[in-house]
Amino acid sequence: MKPRATAFLAIGLTAGLLLSACDDKPEEEKGFAGLADDAASYAQVIPGKRFAFPQDHGPHNDFRIEWWYITANLKDADGQSFGVQWTLFRNALPRPENAVNSEQGWSNRNLWMGHAAVTSQDQHYAAERYARGGVGQAGVTLTPFSAWIDDWSLSSSASGDEPLADMHLQARGPQFNYRLHLTSARPPVLQGKQGLSQKSEQGQASYYYSQPFFQADGSLEIDGKAYQVSGPAWLDREWSSQPLTSEQTGWDWFSLHLNDGTEVMLYRMRQKDGEPYLTGTWINADGSTELLQASDIALEPDDTSDVEGRDMPTRWSVKIPGKGMEVSVQALNPQAWMNLQIPYWEGPVQVTGSQKGVGYLEMTGY
Repeated sequence: MKPRATAFLAIGLTAGLLLSACDDKPEEEKGFAGLADDAASYAQVIPGKRFAFPQDHGPHNDFRIEWWYITANLKDADGQSFGVQWTLFRNALPRPENAVNSEQGWSNRNLWMGHAAVTSQDQHYAAERYARGGVGQAGVTLTPFSAWIDDWSLSSSASGDEPLADMHLQARGPQFNYRLHLTSARPPVLQGKQGLSQKSEQGQASYYYSQPFFQADGSLEIDGKAYQVSGPAWLDREWSSQPLTSEQTGWDWFSLHLNDGTEVMLYRMRQKDGEPYLTGTWINADGSTELLQASDIALEPDDTSDVEGRDMPTRWSVKIPGKGMEVSVQALNPQAWMNLQIPYWEGPVQVTGSQKGVGYLEMTGY
């Protein structure tokens, strides 16, 4: 995050639900979605990692939590706007002491969860899938690159060392279906400090990179009506083992495509007490990046909507004075509620003001 989709999106809680389904007294959750649980038995996020591609497009099984997350802001020939989301989450179960290190069959310790959604100005539909690793139902491979759960997939048709150059994305639910072709000639962008994205003053962090320069085109179907669509898309990749503190209650995450070619990622991690942890990345049109500190950003809710009985901020004021940015970020459809087993808000947004553009917003913990 998405600290993303998505992005941390409650995969830790999902694992807990699956593990404790037969337990009358599940362990008390620590922090939002259990993402502050002790992670001493997993690999840790530490400074100095050297990212290597294409290897880092693949799974990092020593870490507890990981995701592959796509959003796309699309239009049809008539200018009608749509949003598409696709996320595959991996969550590693604790490995028993002296257990055989096997990725095959039921010895595999990975749980997988998929989320997919489409949004228009009037409609929003979401679906989810669950799978256990090691039995072929879900996973990620590198040669060739493919991330899948059942018949939902993000796969590459590119040859060479950069599978993200040419990708195919597909998912479907009872009311929707989409197939998109994603292309980019740019390398991935490291978020945070050389790819280490800090989430709290206490030092919780993830490894985080993005491909914000995708261009998408393809087909989208909603309620039986088909559209040919195109527009910008964004890939987020994150992995961690303990990304939150026990005091953090949720987050608000933005990915913005500005019309001048600039991309902006912002997030604020809300806390039970005190000010949110706020940071971001300014991504220039040439792909170079600048880390944004809290002092560089003014990010405040501007208006709210009643969404499934919750008071959700669906219009935001975003100011980055050092970049001459003073914009309003408005939900295309305020009712973009992901009514899944673990619910949250996620949908496309429109940017107006000193700069114009489109993007995506994810809000959890409300």
